[in-house]
Amino acid sequence: MSLSVATIARDHQSFINTQLEQVERELHPSVQEDEELIRRALFAVRNKSVQFERFIPAYQTLHTIVQDVRLTEVTVNFDYERITCSCPQNDWCRHKVSVLLSLYQYYDSVQEWVTNWRQKKSVQLHLLASERTPENWLAMVNEVMSHLLQPGRPVPADSFLLTNLAENAFTKLKKHMPYEREWQPIYNLFMEIGVFNKIWEHLNRTNTPLTSHYFEYYFDKTLNKIQDNMHELSGGSRLFATDPFFDLLQNMVRELLLERHGQFSRRMNLYLSFWDTVFIEKKRAEKELTILTSLMDNPDENPNLSEDVPLHLVMNLFYIMVKDHESLRETLQKVNIPTLDVYFGLAKLSFSQNNQEAGEIILKSVLPYLQEFIHEHLKPTHRQMYVRRASLIYDNIVLTEQEELMLYSAFGTYGIQPYSNYLLKTKRFDEWAALHQLYPSSISYLESCGLKDVLDEAPQVTLPLYHYYALQEVDQKSRLNYKQAVRIWKMMKSAAKKSGRMNFWEDYIFTIREQYKRLRALQEELEKGNLLA
Repeated sequence: MSLSVATIARDHQSFINTQLEQVERELHPSVQEDEELIRRALFAVRNKSVQFERFIPAYQTLHTIVQDVRLTEVTVNFDYERITCSCPQNDWCRHKVSVLLSLYQYYDSVQEWVTNWRQKKSVQLHLLASERTPENWLAMVNEVMSHLLQPGRPVPADSFLLTNLAENAFTKLKKHMPYEREWQPIYNLFMEIGVFNKIWEHLNRTNTPLTSHYFEYYFDKTLNKIQDNMHELSGGSRLFATDPFFDLLQNMVRELLLERHGQFSRRMNLYLSFWDTVFIEKKRAEKELTILTSLMDNPDENPNLSEDVPLHLVMNLFYIMVKDHESLRETLQKVNIPTLDVYFGLAKLSFSQNNQEAGEIILKSVLPYLQEFIHEHLKPTHRQMYVRRASLIYDNIVLTEQEELMLYSAFGTYGIQPYSNYLLKTKRFDEWAALHQLYPSSISYLESCGLKDVLDEAPQVTLPLYHYYALQEVDQKSRLNYKQAVRIWKMMKSAAKKSGRMNFWEDYIFTIREQYKRLRALQEELEKGNLLA
């Protein structure tokens, strides 16, 4: 049996090494629970508690039993590179690790592997957590992340490994969360930002591209968690003892914005969220503005300053908070078009800070550049949603007629719905009908654009639209489409009656009947719809 197990171990050495490397990454020697897991797995190996029951060559599957408190079955499928255990524990358990180490010992030293793993421990996390200081909390993050992120080893940003890595880190850190309820929100927020910042720093150092959908998914998921923590934190009273933690948190958020590379708009969005929700004191904003002004004048003060950060754009945030509208106007004379979505974030923050004047200054300053941004810098799949959001933001200010035309011209075909609402608001019903004749869609879309309001105010302008959509259905030449055409004609009849044009309607439907007299199914549906009476 020993010879066959040795052969199996050597034949599948690559798989075993890969699994143990994953164990090294996910189990941290500074975490008591992880250290205990490895100790008990090693105990099982030394006491020969792992029994190799049978190997099925056809399926490349090894069945083992681990003698623990109760017998546990561990199955290793080498073909599918999967190891499963019958115990209820998720992820790594001592049974899986003991089986891997039992196989590993046939071609390498288990004691050397365990020694190397334990050497990565620098300090116990629970000792750091026992003395509650912001420096200790940051040291806890660094300790966990130094183990998960190997120097020089890239982490692919185009896979879900990023999410798994972050969740693994936060799981270890959450075990040392303070028991006091008032401390838990800031602890969660601090750890989320700390882990996020370390991962981004590692990605930058290994020159990992940050343009994949997976990375954007990871960022958006993390941002949602951070914002949940921010709202929880803002909802309660703050302890005086938490001030140093907020100071270090402020430094970490600034570092994430200024010293990381890639996805600037997303980093700025995160930065804005903090200054809108968490860092609400005027003195803190003035201090941050002083730091940014100093960097603006002397960028060499921070050699790690990222080249993709337009400092003048970041400073607008604090001009809003301290209500320095003259400086805001001055910086907005130069608009960075590719980051136009950041300006909208600043405008939203202005309105949330009850600074209507700042929001109006920003929105009117970016208006001339909106068309280029939408049609040249946004992906086609994002334009419709972006236009909808931009329209809602512009609803917060009063525009002149010329500015409104510039806005809806910038939207183009993606802004038909907001432009329709504008035409309804100004009671320009003929232009509303002309717009939808120029860009035909469907009856349901017309209803979403205010068809009911037009029917109430100017039903006569809807007649050409009903005619167009009814004939579109007739051209499909199926009974189902004929039924839909009849439904549209019923609406047209109602609009004609409401506008006092029943003579027109009778001539119209008679012409339709004569034009399509060869379509028997359509004639039957017209009879059923009582349109000819």
